Amino acid sequence: MAVTISDVAAAAGVSKGTVSLALNGHKGVGEDTRRRILSVAESLGWSPSLMARGLASSRTFAIGLVLERDPKLLGTDPFFAGFIAGIESVLATHEFTLVLAVAHGDAAEAAYRKLAAGRVDGFILTDLRMDDSRIDLLSGFGLPAVTLNRPAIDSPFPAVSLEGSESVKDAVRHLVALGHRRIAHVGGPQGYVHGRARRLAWAEAMVEAGLEPELFVEADFTAEQGASATSALLQRNWPPTAIVYANDIMATAGQSKAQTLGYSVPKDLSVVGYDNAEFAQYLNPPLTTIEADPISWGREAAGLLLSLVGGAQSAPDIVLPAPRLIVRGSSGPAPAVD
Repeated sequence: MAVTISDVAAAAGVSKGTVSLALNGHKGVGEDTRRRILSVAESLGWSPSLMARGLASSRTFAIGLVLERDPKLLGTDPFFAGFIAGIESVLATHEFTLVLAVAHGDAAEAAYRKLAAGRVDGFILTDLRMDDSRIDLLSGFGLPAVTLNRPAIDSPFPAVSLEGSESVKDAVRHLVALGHRRIAHVGGPQGYVHGRARRLAWAEAMVEAGLEPELFVEADFTAEQGASATSALLQRNWPPTAIVYANDIMATAGQSKAQTLGYSVPKDLSVVGYDNAEFAQYLNPPLTTIEADPISWGREAAGLLLSLVGGAQSAPDIVLPAPRLIVRGSSGPAPAVD
């Protein structure tokens, strides 16, 4: 059974009120008595319940995360599993819990309001949009928040960002060095900060190489649209010889679709993904991809938010190191006839 304040009081020979004052650091207890009570509590293995701590401090000891993605995508995208694991690794050491909600579409705002009504001490905001209305929504709650990436509009919240643009350029440069000239990009929704950033990086690298960034298809990060976008690109009169995808899910589906259409990868078509999901190395051929680190994203975001919950008035943005390009068998020299 859990050790209670009554147990500590009986063992220390004092009242429950004295124990409460001592354990909460309040005045009215002599220093010798306080030390004796703390020693007894430690020897008995006593620890405060989160509910009791919350009542004493007006905190919930919980942070909120609302994932605004189609549940079909969440079931296949490995990013969020790693990201949540990173968050939990930090929260566990501070005795905080993660309150997770999956709310797609119109239900998302209601989810934020419900969590903000005394259920969490702050939020981690993912999938930042260029003009994100959630910034104003969360600002009105009076709770701290941390965003993944920084929106185009003014935001009072610190951000954890990834210098991923240079890595996308590295992928394009890698393909250009292999002789490719028609390099396409299957990107994520352009309303998302990271979807737009990856498209712009691809386009800039193409221009730097003296190439036209004209082969672009916007998709939604799902395997279904990754395959559909690939099919559309390969049915053009002048199809690409290489495709850079905004995530590994779309790249995997695109590679499979190309092979179904009779393309040999990488002989006829080179494929590059983004994320370095664990399965990427086991494809046939193994997927060339950009290595993101969702666990680090989660750790940094959780640590930054806990500092604000703990009383920090402000915190600087955190910029994670640029991920590296991992070259595997899905990228190779451009076809001889180009």
